[in-house]
Parts: sequence; structure tokens; C-alpha cells
Amino acid sequence: MNEILIISGKGGTGKTSLTAAFAHLAKNHVICDLDVDAPDMHLILKPENTKSVEFISGHEAVINPDKCEACGKCLEMCQYGAVNENDDIFSINPLKCEGCKVCVEFCPVDAIDFPDRKCGHWYSSDTRFGPMIHAQLFPGEENSGLLVSLLRKKAKELAGEKGLDLILSDGTPGIGCPVIASLSGVTLAVIVTEPTPSGRHDMERVAELCGHFNIPAGIIINKYDLNEKEAAAIEAYSRKKGFTLFGNLPHDPVITRAMINAQAITEYEDNDFAKQLTGIWEQIIRTVKPVK
Repeated sequence: MNEILIISGKGGTGKTSLTAAFAHLAKNHVICDLDVDAPDMHLILKPENTKSVEFISGHEAVINPDKCEACGKCLEMCQYGAVNENDDIFSINPLKCEGCKVCVEFCPVDAIDFPDRKCGHWYSSDTRFGPMIHAQLFPGEENSGLLVSLLRKKAKELAGEKGLDLILSDGTPGIGCPVIASLSGVTLAVIVTEPTPSGRHDMERVAELCGHFNIPAGIIINKYDLNEKEAAAIEAYSRKKGFTLFGNLPHDPVITRAMINAQAITEYEDNDFAKQLTGIWEQIIRTVKPVK
């Protein structure tokens, strides 16, 4: 089973717009949105949820007011400032609680419960482009890397159940934990970048991360004509490092019009950008499935 991951070193490069178009062009596939902190693939694909499951990760402390004797031991022991005290009434701020369990262990009257922490939801859905696995963390929650790993597992299970041979994933920007969880073991990483100094710098960082995990990678330069000098520098870097340059895409307002209509660029209307993107997708597929 092939797994193609679309990533970018920074946000705003057009990664999700291109992934939506690839989802439209792909065949026999599962779509997976791995940007669990700020997902937006659903804005274009309009998924209809067939399954919704709570994502449980870690624990949080909760003071039982009926048992609490207001001794202040939890306030003294907490190193994260999560315990609040107001007129001898103690409570815990869930946004500050790290789930370390110190207050639970040191409470002399066992007045602090330690339930599972509900961090968000993950979904299995149907879209007009095929089945989709995606999720949404609650604001401020952590363990996005763990949720990303769970989504990849569920996508593979779904592909196996339906007899599909491709997983197309929209990754997160940056090089942090969720990106590492998205990247390890994929067939191909496609890095979408833009011709700016920050775009080139962050593209190089995520390309180095691909190299660290021995993941084959290729590069798409989006809006290359806005700064052809930077685009040329990215091309030179690609040649030097042995990365495949899948193509240079121009800046085109048709992308914005397609987004306004909640459509992938390849389904919006007959346009040159879509034709060029189709050629890039065909090249990507040839890379993961060489012609015999």
C-alpha cells in the first residue's frame, strides 16, 4: 500500500489546496487529514461523518469539593500554577493542568480525582472524492503526534477493509512532533513550498527531516513567478540534494475562486492551472508506481 504525504515547512504555501486537487485526481484511495490542530480539508471536501470517536489521551486532576478540606497541599505542590484558591475553595484550571498526578498522590484526604482527559474527536467520513479519516483536537490540547499516529493507523485499516491501495495525507506545517508522526514510513513526501526566504528556509528544514528518516521526497514550488530568484534557489537546492522537482505552479486567482466555491481547483472549471496540476499528479503517481 502506497502512502503519499503532502507537507510544507511553513503554513500558507497552498498545501491543502493542492492536496484537495490530488484527492480529486487520485483513484482507489483513502484521504487522511493529519493537521489535527487546525484542520481545513473539510472546508473543501464537505465530509459526512459515519463515525465519531472521542480521543482520550492522558489524565487531568479534578478536586472533589465534598471531600476537600482546604489544606492547601495541592496548591503548594503544583509546579504549573494549575490550582486556584478562592475563599478556601480550591479548584484546578484544566488548561494549566499537565496531568502529572502530584496533587493526587499528596492529597491527605484523597479529594482529587484523576479521570481520563478528552482531547478531541477523530472521524471516519464519506466525501465526493472517497473515504476520509480526520480529527479535531480541542483548543490548547497536546498529544497531536499521538492522534496523528492513530489517524494513520485507522486510514490503513480502512484502506484494507475497502481494498484500496493508496493513502493520500495532508500533513501539518513545520517539523515538530505531528510532522514526524506523519512522515515516518510513508512511501513519498511531497513538499509544497513558496519562493520566499522563509519558504525556502523552512522547506530545507523539512527536506532534511525527510532525509533523516530516509523518506523519498519531491518538491512543488507554488506561486513560483512571484519571486523567480528564490524559485531558482529552491530548484538549485533540489538538484544538489537529489530531490525530484515535480513542478513550478504560477500564482493564479482561480485558486481563490475555487476555494470560495468550496471546490478543488481541478473540479472548479476548465483552467490551465488544473491541467498543469494534473500533469504533476501523474508524475507523482509514476514515482510511487514505476511504469513496468
